[in-house]
Amino acid sequence: MENLLHFLAPHDMAFQGAYGRYLSFTLGHQLLDKETWEAFTRVFIADSDDQDRGWRCEYWGKMMRGACLCYTATGNEALYRLLRDSVQSLLRAQRPDGRISTYSAACQMTGWDLWGRKYVMTGLMHFLEICREEALCGWILSALIRHADAVIEKTGPGKTPITETSDYWGGVNSCSILEPFMALYQLTKEEKYLRFSEYILSTGGCRDGNLIEIALKNEIPPYEYPETKAYETMSFFEGVLAYYQATGEKAYFRAVLNFFEAVAETDLTMIGCCGCTHELFDHSAVRQTEPSGNIMQETCVSVTWMRLCAKLLMLTGDSRYCAFIERTGYNALYGAVNLYGLPQYDRQSKSMMNALPFDSYSPLTDSRRGVGIGGLKRFSFGGFYGCCACIASAGIALLPLTAVMRTAGGVRVNAMFSGRAAFCAPDGKRVELAAESRYPLEGNMRMTVEAAEGPAAFSLWLRVPEELEGAEILVNGERQEGLLREKGCICLNGRFSSGDTITLRGSIPLIRETIGGCDAFRYGCLALARDEAKAPDFDSAVRLPDGPVSWRMLTPEKDETVRILIDQTQEAPPLLLTDYASCGKRWDLKKNRVTVWMKKST
Repeated sequence: MENLLHFLAPHDMAFQGAYGRYLSFTLGHQLLDKETWEAFTRVFIADSDDQDRGWRCEYWGKMMRGACLCYTATGNEALYRLLRDSVQSLLRAQRPDGRISTYSAACQMTGWDLWGRKYVMTGLMHFLEICREEALCGWILSALIRHADAVIEKTGPGKTPITETSDYWGGVNSCSILEPFMALYQLTKEEKYLRFSEYILSTGGCRDGNLIEIALKNEIPPYEYPETKAYETMSFFEGVLAYYQATGEKAYFRAVLNFFEAVAETDLTMIGCCGCTHELFDHSAVRQTEPSGNIMQETCVSVTWMRLCAKLLMLTGDSRYCAFIERTGYNALYGAVNLYGLPQYDRQSKSMMNALPFDSYSPLTDSRRGVGIGGLKRFSFGGFYGCCACIASAGIALLPLTAVMRTAGGVRVNAMFSGRAAFCAPDGKRVELAAESRYPLEGNMRMTVEAAEGPAAFSLWLRVPEELEGAEILVNGERQEGLLREKGCICLNGRFSSGDTITLRGSIPLIRETIGGCDAFRYGCLALARDEAKAPDFDSAVRLPDGPVSWRMLTPEKDETVRILIDQTQEAPPLLLTDYASCGKRWDLKKNRVTVWMKKST
């Protein structure tokens, strides 16, 4: 089952605006840090996770995946060289029995060992996709095969059941190794990897209940599944989707779609994340209005949701998944970026720790950022890291990578963006699109075609964001009517020459959401919030009129995307709301609370 959409190649993209800023931040504050990569490979030299059955083993592969995606989005050659060196260091840590692991032979198949081995495979597979050196490709593939064979030797039929290789979450974490095993099968066509994947599927992914059968029946929501850990469950279903792509067995695709739709209906919040009780499915779509003193809305969940959306987008071509990616990316993910390099609180030691580039949890109602470091583990040689900081770069890359994608007949523009994107038309001619847009502040984008080799014939599919009102498309200034529409996109078929322009324009509305006795607002895809640092009346009662509200746009201030004043009733002053991602970023200040949901005054 081939993907309908594909990422553009490295060096074929250059992004400005929000995409460019956050890519630059991620490279400068994380991915180009040689010492961090050295720490991540160093833990494989010793049995670093034996003592606490920890997950230091996940850091390298999780961040390598995101780094490879960021390389694809930027073509940064310094990053490529650093990743190549790190891959070689990891390969040198491979043990005689084939394992690349932070667990000793005596402790293997416990704790988070298989989860870590999954991420080793994931990281190596992603680098293999961008690797340009034949000898290194051969070394990686050989290491992957030995590493995978070491897993098969210890777990499976007649051996330790894979659902018993971890004491956590019913073994869902271990069973999520399904996805890289399917990737290895697709690469090698070795039947043993397909058979092992089918063994994992036969367990249902969980010792407490068969997740695939539950999803197929579609009778209970994810927050009533036998295990409700959002991140690991989503990761397992990514593997189920990979099996469907390799085999075409439709029941597995139906299971993934049922799971996806159930999560979207019952557990997705205003900012595009799940889990208001720590990182667990908990009917967050309803519970998101409740004040919580707990950590919530984990960055690992945000990025894994974005990954599942991106995979479904690439496979089906349905632009509906783009809306989910934008909602999560512009709100939960961008909100988690630690722009000011502030120390973060460690809940275990009850102390402030040096800054990581990404925050782990996102507040929704009368709470603050910087309240915990997800998955924090210290290194025996000094230093520490966390799981959410490792995974975030993958989400940072997915926004631009899914914005412009290759199709069989041309190009698909899924998002309004600023920058340049190049591709080859069906006749082989190289075409470049130069785009200008202030989205999501404004609903306009203008693209100019550059076709140095002469006019080129191709299809340009253009997604119109769902929230955009009065949208119209113009080619060379002329409004287009009666265009072909399919899977949420409009198709422009034709022969394009240098200088041709394609314009999409419309207005972005202010949308009011109501759950129970609480209101929230979004401006297009942007969730809006009150910020205690910006609003002296943060604790005052909200007195919004019933029905439509009167509002006006103000000029955004530093790091803001939108700044809006909403008129209230009676003597109450106008309500100041700004984009969620810009709120609460200075958690070192005394006034730092954020609220998305506002209780109606009685």
